[in-house]
Amino acid sequence: MARCYNDISGMLLVDKPSTISSFKIVKILRNILNVKKAGHCGTLDPSASGLLLILFGKATKLQSKFMKKDKVYSSSFLLGMTTDTYDLDGRIFSVKEVPDISIEKIKTLAKNFEGEICQVPPMYSALKVNGQRLYELARKDIEINRYPRKIVVYKIDILSFNKSVLNVKIHCSSGTYVRCLAKDLGDVLGCGATVKTLRREKIYNFDIKDALPFENINNLDKIVRNIIPYKILVDI
Repeated sequence: MARCYNDISGMLLVDKPSTISSFKIVKILRNILNVKKAGHCGTLDPSASGLLLILFGKATKLQSKFMKKDKVYSSSFLLGMTTDTYDLDGRIFSVKEVPDISIEKIKTLAKNFEGEICQVPPMYSALKVNGQRLYELARKDIEINRYPRKIVVYKIDILSFNKSVLNVKIHCSSGTYVRCLAKDLGDVLGCGATVKTLRREKIYNFDIKDALPFENINNLDKIVRNIIPYKILVDI
């Protein structure tokens, strides 16, 4: 008989790989711990990797609290290509030659996207409109009007630029779509851009280096040892 951990209330940091959905990881952990309540604090795209915060028990009541926290992402933008999803999972819209531009010029242009800005959520997103996920509509080739939302991009660090691949690190507020930043920067450059890789490294003070590696997600002892207790979370 499987042991039930219904009395567990807390948070587990998991390093999500790019080969599985956020929902699937929650489902795996719920089954392993045999708990009724479990959920994550902000989904990652299936092709994205990195930090996922999983809540259990009464800690699930704190979900909105942690979803509103700032985040840090590392990403690579592929210049010269646009897709309908703003990443490599989508249908290609255009392919253009990348202009001869210096990394210093790109850094200057990227500054325009720092601070409080308005961002239109992409159709391929988990955002709900009238009770329906946008990506569900997008898959039916239905596009609806989305209203710009205010977000804050605290810092865009341009790490390197090699031919058509731009590597960046972004510190931003909750609700920021890195895919939109890639798309908008590509528009400014005139060649288009799409996200090639995306990895979430930090949420608030929770760091990816402290996360449980995915290969250990079936190890019950390691899961239980790494859960942050509810009483600690309420004081954050």
